[in-house]
Amino acid sequence: MVKAVMTRALPIVCVGVALFLLTPVSGIAGQTGEWRAYASDKASTKYTPLDQIDADTVHDLRIAWRQSTIPDATRQGNDLRAPGASQNTPIMAEGRLYISTPLGTVTALDATTGEVVWFDTPPVPEGEERPRGFATRGLGYWSDDDGGDDARVIAVIGSRLVALNAETGERYPDFGIDGEVDLVEGYDDRVVTRFRWRSAPLVVNDIIVVGSAIGDITNATMPAMKEMPPGDVRGFDVRTGEQRWIFHTIAREGEPGNETWLTGLNEDRRSWEYTGNTNMWASPSADEELGYVYLPLSTPTGDYYGGHRPGDNLFAESLVCLDAETGERVWHFQAVHHGLWDYDFPAAPTLLDIRVGGRDIKAVAITSKQASTYVFDRVTGEPVWPIEERPVPRGDVPGEWYAETQPFPTKPPPYDQQGVTLDDLIDFTPELRAEAVAMLDDYVWGAFFTPPSLIDDRPGGTQGTMVVPGLVGGTDWNGAGGDPETGILYVPSVHSGTVVGLGRSDHPRSDVDWVMKGARHIPGPQGLPLFKPPYGRLVAIDLNAGEILWTIANGDGPRDHPAIAHLNLPPLGQGGRVAPLITKTLVFLGDGANVGGAFLPEGSGSRMFRAYDKATGDRVWEMALPGGTTAAPISYMAGGKQYIVVAVGWGDMESEYVALAVP
Repeated sequence: MVKAVMTRALPIVCVGVALFLLTPVSGIAGQTGEWRAYASDKASTKYTPLDQIDADTVHDLRIAWRQSTIPDATRQGNDLRAPGASQNTPIMAEGRLYISTPLGTVTALDATTGEVVWFDTPPVPEGEERPRGFATRGLGYWSDDDGGDDARVIAVIGSRLVALNAETGERYPDFGIDGEVDLVEGYDDRVVTRFRWRSAPLVVNDIIVVGSAIGDITNATMPAMKEMPPGDVRGFDVRTGEQRWIFHTIAREGEPGNETWLTGLNEDRRSWEYTGNTNMWASPSADEELGYVYLPLSTPTGDYYGGHRPGDNLFAESLVCLDAETGERVWHFQAVHHGLWDYDFPAAPTLLDIRVGGRDIKAVAITSKQASTYVFDRVTGEPVWPIEERPVPRGDVPGEWYAETQPFPTKPPPYDQQGVTLDDLIDFTPELRAEAVAMLDDYVWGAFFTPPSLIDDRPGGTQGTMVVPGLVGGTDWNGAGGDPETGILYVPSVHSGTVVGLGRSDHPRSDVDWVMKGARHIPGPQGLPLFKPPYGRLVAIDLNAGEILWTIANGDGPRDHPAIAHLNLPPLGQGGRVAPLITKTLVFLGDGANVGGAFLPEGSGSRMFRAYDKATGDRVWEMALPGGTTAAPISYMAGGKQYIVVAVGWGDMESEYVALAVP
């Protein structure tokens, strides 16, 4: 209605690939001044070449319009309060912004005024109430390249995949059944009863690629061998909605990688048979000229305990390249063997063309929660620089299976703290330093990849493992962005440590050996962070050289805390999930908000929005917005004017979109 390295026992390259001449990444935004994908383009660059807003004119930016994330014209009597945080990033094409609202609807806005053009209301069967909806992080867009006038907005609404006419908002009755595809169905022989995915679908050469977000933390009330639903990735025909393929993120019997799932609790069943999840809860990226789509995958069932899924567990925590037409695997790289740290790949990789040692490379770079950047030839999957398997600490949780080694990129270097040493602790004053050292005695800590540990409530016992980067540390769903003209990657990072403690389930129906009993951010001395700053940073990485060009603290952080205010410290960085917007000369970045972020340090976020010089990291401009940024900003040209639009929110306000422009 309209209103890689080689994974142990499995080769990285599994099907033949041809050699391609180096040409610019297909689908880079650009030249039209639009924003047709969640991250600007299918290469996920978050880049626009627009330069009307530059170092000179940025000081003249003003708010051009504001619009609620639930525009009044779309409510139809619904009095739902817009949430304090919206993670939705609009797309823009042909003069319209397309948004996903907290009502579970899709709305088109005029790109120059923010006024509602049309909105879609999902049909409700007679006699039933309209289910409560939710906003997704983004939408997909497709247009007919054969000279037709068919342009479609692709959305996941609840558990349904829909296609809407971009001009009118009308649904296509021949898409799926009565205009919808039921995403609960189509998982082969696995039983799935619920479906939810908050990320943006991506259309690659007429195929809609859709992931899933099925909860992966072991429930303390469930049996250990309860069959969990899979996080498989699927491809659908953009015109008909027909499911064209499915990729099993947990390799099944007879599929490459199945041998990495060993026998579980008994000899009758191997762990792949009942383990689920391994979601693509982020969006993918794609190179349409190659016909390849790149999937960032996450942890299997049991984020922090894997004794019921022994083995390396492919394709968990892997970057997987598929043929977008067939869904067949081309190559893969596993960043974490037998993951125990919730180190999902949480954001789309970035596709850039680079030049290394005199050789042109069509590259794909993916940042991570662990603050490592993995860079590959996106055609062959070969690492651009060596990635070494190095020994890592073993734990002593009974029944756990530990990987002997983990992959470590030799280039680029880590862009945030990895693991814990005494030298990492704050030292603003000797007193704060001494308090920080004493606090470590309560936890297990050490080298990177130190695994979770049991909570010991006896006197002098430890309360879990200090995991650094923490559960939202490094780069989370906000992701990185890149400049396709220079091959430079711009990476925001949150410096955080999270304590993860395990204990026995006390539920009579559960035979899970160990479950997460505590995962929390631990403040340091007097409420300051435990570690040295910056606590939020922006890092520029030259992928041509594999080197960090500069690192700057993003935001002031706790420099005004009473314990250190007298020191007149420089900016310390603001912890917050923030995404960059990259223009011809500038990088725009907010501080995040004080809502909508689990495991973030106390005091995270601010209402500031800034522009940095791309070449140096120097702060060029800043402006206080009505709220803190809660989603990735975008930029586009409409009516001869360049706009920047971002969702903002705060604990005391409803979320809204703010558009900035030069008057």
